[in-house]
Amino acid sequence: MQEVTLVVQHSAGLHARPATLFVQTAKKYTSEITVRKDDRQVNAKSILSLLTLGANMGAQITIRATGGDEEAAVKALQGLVEGNFGELSDDHSSHPLPKCH
Repeated sequence: MQEVTLVVQHSAGLHARPATLFVQTAKKYTSEITVRKDDRQVNAKSILSLLTLGANMGAQITIRATGGDEEAAVKALQGLVEGNFGELSDDHSSHPLPKCH
């Protein structure tokens, strides 16, 4: 069994596009993969189950995989979450908008 605990940084949380990417990635692996938030645990390969977690920005989730490719599965999903689901950071402070005069 492989497991990692992460904090969701995406502004939409684990909803809509990020959840779809998460499920698509999880389905690439044969291992049984679950996601836990608080006291709820769901199948990571089910979009509806994942959405019911209500993992908003700042939520702590635990990804657990069991099976032949468990290590690769957890690493891939961890990379997806830590990489903000392939989007740029929502923090625009380093690139402020130009002021209009």
